[in-house]
Amino acid sequence: MRQPKQSYTIWYSQRTGSTLLNHALASTGVAGNPCEWMNGAFGGSIETVRKEDIEQMWEAGTTSNGVFGVKTSLSAKWIHALRKLYDLPETATQAEVWRAAFPNCSKHIWMTRRNKVRLAVSWWRAIVSGEWHRTYGEKPQEHDIADNYNFEAISHLFIECSIREAAMEQFFSEEGIVPLTIVYEDFILDYEGTVMRVLDFLNIPTDHVHVSPPSLDRLADDVAEQWVQRFREERQKGWENIAW
Repeated sequence: MRQPKQSYTIWYSQRTGSTLLNHALASTGVAGNPCEWMNGAFGGSIETVRKEDIEQMWEAGTTSNGVFGVKTSLSAKWIHALRKLYDLPETATQAEVWRAAFPNCSKHIWMTRRNKVRLAVSWWRAIVSGEWHRTYGEKPQEHDIADNYNFEAISHLFIECSIREAAMEQFFSEEGIVPLTIVYEDFILDYEGTVMRVLDFLNIPTDHVHVSPPSLDRLADDVAEQWVQRFREERQKGWENIAW
């Protein structure tokens, strides 16, 4: 398998629209297929990953123009495993380690969400319902999850998403990388414009490029909104200065 001519990574925390962007970019046929190739797609454990496994990721995620894409939430375990696999010193930056596995990876996309309470609630809703995505136009599944509100769980996810984003920021700051930041709340308001902005960022010609309509529907519902408001109130209970 030849090395990709160009590689890029979508860095994300949960519930920021990364799968929707993955499908949109793959639909163009010129921006690779930025799936979660790191998430056990080729079997085995992180500790036993081989160079052959990485090359399989290249093959699966690369379009005919040589562009490779991958999306992932930064994992210290993966950085350690890749550092060991490519025999890199501890002084090598995380980005150097990443480029060893994914050659010519000079472009990074960071997906975030302004409202972290809604992110955490969406994450918890997905966990308790088992519904992580819904195909566009598909009838909503019936979930009796109203009684599954859990303050501690949502609070944990609220903190976890912040820690994950802090880890990504550290990855970027080590080499002064300026990623293209995609904000969930803006993405869902300007779907096609956002996709075209990504292609422009990747220096991929957009002449005759077709972007498929959104492949996924939003999952937010009345139950999720009730949980958002309940968590907002409980999280700030007893505060002198209420922020929201």
